[in-house]
Amino acid sequence: MAESADATFAADRAAVQASLARFCDRYLTEVPAAAAAAMRYSLLGEGKRLRAILLLAAYRACGGHGDATDLAAAVEVVHAYSLIHDDLPCMDDDDMRRGRPTVHRVYGVSVAAAAGLAMVPLAARCAAGAGRGLGLPQDACGAILRELMRAAGAEGMIGGQLLDLAGEGLALSLDQLERIHRAKTGALLTASVRLGGRAAAAGDDVLEALGRYGAAVGLAFQIADDVLDVTSTTDELGKTAGRDLALQKSTYPALLGVDGALTRARALVADACGTLEQAGLLTPALERLARYTVSRRN
Repeated sequence: MAESADATFAADRAAVQASLARFCDRYLTEVPAAAAAAMRYSLLGEGKRLRAILLLAAYRACGGHGDATDLAAAVEVVHAYSLIHDDLPCMDDDDMRRGRPTVHRVYGVSVAAAAGLAMVPLAARCAAGAGRGLGLPQDACGAILRELMRAAGAEGMIGGQLLDLAGEGLALSLDQLERIHRAKTGALLTASVRLGGRAAAAGDDVLEALGRYGAAVGLAFQIADDVLDVTSTTDELGKTAGRDLALQKSTYPALLGVDGALTRARALVADACGTLEQAGLLTPALERLARYTVSRRN
């Protein structure tokens, strides 16, 4: 069963990578050359494509039978934008991402900032086209766009990033820390799962269960990230280890200890899977993906 799931994930990752290449060919001709090069560099680099794979797994769990790869790719475009901006000097000021120099280190700060901004409306165009390609009605396509943009905006990643920056140097409580990461990290992960359900025309009860699963998995993912930041090397992570301490961020290991943080992450994964099991939606793929968020090495 595990080998079968891994083969599916590998095939999905390759399909999303191909969709991202098509995205670049289709849309980046409209973008100034320097920004287009920066966007291509960001989009086509190595990545787990976890959000895309979660979307596809949720789509299938909800009975979807079409090809939702382009919709999954649109989520990855939004994620790539967030990484470009997260690494900027005015944000977390990082030099490494996915095992190579960050976008602003290669193309400059101004180009990187512009490239990130340009990716958001292009992701919306990609998602809208993907919805139409799946034969979804106009109102369903609109709901998909609203969900994706909400996750990317002030209620999601942008709001979470601002809270994260404001919290540097402060001793945050666990509740405050979770508020940050449910937005900064969890919003797009949650939206990815729900978008898979929306693409399969799932009802409100199903979307609610998918949302609870996604929120728990997103928080578990961030806790694991915090643990890896203090237990892994830069080579293993593909990004600079120890950045949380350097930036004086509150983290789960600092609040709970490494073992306590991992215990919290595993409990969240169990809650996520239990939610889907009660709703009759838990598949081997969705369970394996949830557990991967904690067991991964980078």
